[in-house]
Amino acid sequence: MPGRPERVGVLDVGCFSAQLVVVDRAQGSLLHPEVSHKVRLRMDRTLDDRGRISKAGVDQLVSAVREARRLADRAEVSTLVPFATSVIRDAANGADVMEQVAVRAGVGLGVLSGPEEARLSYLAARRWFGWSAGPLVVLDVGGGTVEIAAGVAETPEFARSLPLGARTLTREWLDDAATTPRRLRELRDHLVERIETVLPVTAEGRAVGCSKVFEQLARLAGARPQREGPAVARQLTLADLRSWIPRLASRSARQRARLPGISAHRARQSLAGAVVAEALMSTAGRDVVEICPWSTREGLLLSLIEHRGRSDGRVRVA
Repeated sequence: MPGRPERVGVLDVGCFSAQLVVVDRAQGSLLHPEVSHKVRLRMDRTLDDRGRISKAGVDQLVSAVREARRLADRAEVSTLVPFATSVIRDAANGADVMEQVAVRAGVGLGVLSGPEEARLSYLAARRWFGWSAGPLVVLDVGGGTVEIAAGVAETPEFARSLPLGARTLTREWLDDAATTPRRLRELRDHLVERIETVLPVTAEGRAVGCSKVFEQLARLAGARPQREGPAVARQLTLADLRSWIPRLASRSARQRARLPGISAHRARQSLAGAVVAEALMSTAGRDVVEICPWSTREGLLLSLIEHRGRSDGRVRVA
């Protein structure tokens, strides 16, 4: 009599959602997971002036994580890796918030280091495009950080992270009432200077854009939604991106949300996302990036599937 399927899961708790993805280790596919469940969150709205997550925000998190754990238990997940992204990790009361989630929801949220996020995004891109893609330069723009990884093999030769995410830059640099061309130039100069300090001059290969930021920018520039596998490539060109930045800057967040590909909850930070994406592409000397819909979450799932759930201690396994 065959044994029960061995299922692994990742719970990705971020600014805008808590998403559980479960895959059968032996026969499953990331394209067709056993479970894919998302709860919408708005952690950006729960941060006070001191950068602390409010009680209402903690209650949102606890409710979402409880629901995810219930579904993981129902799916008989053997290994569940829950992790929190930068909005929770970097909050002034982040440690206390994660402790409350552990006590009230029974799930200990782990954290990933920046280089580990970069490594996982690279793995996801490598699996998406396959070995025939050759060398890859993987660019991943998140809310709090930017990850850059490059290599030719299973693991990247280079993996770095910078605190230059779209939400961070919006808060520190861009305000709807004060987004002038001069401010945008100052921000871009700042970004290029920071990126040049870590980007290897010799990085070669196909440029890949991971994350919702690159996906939404590609849709904005006319790419179709991703409905098929990597055989149908989507691209974002530097020329298109540069043409859209002033148009985004001239619109309010509400107006940006009406544009193709720009979701309402990401509209406010979409301009900063475009500026940092442009700085990454231009600094890396790439006129085109190919879009990969997989990122850190999928890279972590692939690690669990391929390496039998081994952990290096940076993410706790529930």
